[in-house]
Amino acid sequence: MNEASQRTEPVESGQADPGPYDGASPILLQPAAAKRANATVIGMLVAVLLCLVLALPLAFFTAKPNGQSYRPDVDVTAAANDAKGVAGFTPAAPQLPDGWSVNYARWNKAGSDGVAFWEIGYVTPSQQFIALTQTAQPNPTWLAGRTDNAAVTGERTESGSNWELRDKPGTSTSLILTAATTVVLRGEFSNGAVPLTDLDALALSVVKALPEAGGR
Repeated sequence: MNEASQRTEPVESGQADPGPYDGASPILLQPAAAKRANATVIGMLVAVLLCLVLALPLAFFTAKPNGQSYRPDVDVTAAANDAKGVAGFTPAAPQLPDGWSVNYARWNKAGSDGVAFWEIGYVTPSQQFIALTQTAQPNPTWLAGRTDNAAVTGERTESGSNWELRDKPGTSTSLILTAATTVVLRGEFSNGAVPLTDLDALALSVVKALPEAGGR
């Protein structure tokens, strides 16, 4: 076999024959291959920048003003009407004072304690949380659980209706109304103490909403 048949690729003038790749020497990209690699990287960067440009306006327009958290649109009256048939009593759907909002309104089936109840979650203007719970089947154990085993510390009167006050410092403060049904208003301390004025305001709204409590 002559020398011409052994070499399939010509060697340009002035360049040494690289010989076979030994697996250790670095591989040098030819200018055309390097250009293609750079173009791919640049294309990826441009695509990322375009995604960011498209996402920023969406984030801007969906941001809540003044740092307010999202508040769901809960129709308490509709939920109360739906629950009335299974509850066996009129679920309270009090009118909210200005600045209040509702997180949820739902009917809860009886659990192991045998107590089914209507429940609404309120957020006060100062971003405190108060849960309203109403049932026709209360028992001492259930009431203790709904009020964090708080001790009875007094009584408050709202528009002629007497509410029992229970307080567990650092945990919760509750008002309990006992009439044809039992209503519990429990204010949590998760974001500071719930003022009694907020509990009083909600209790007054409950009294107005429930004929059994003396409301009109």
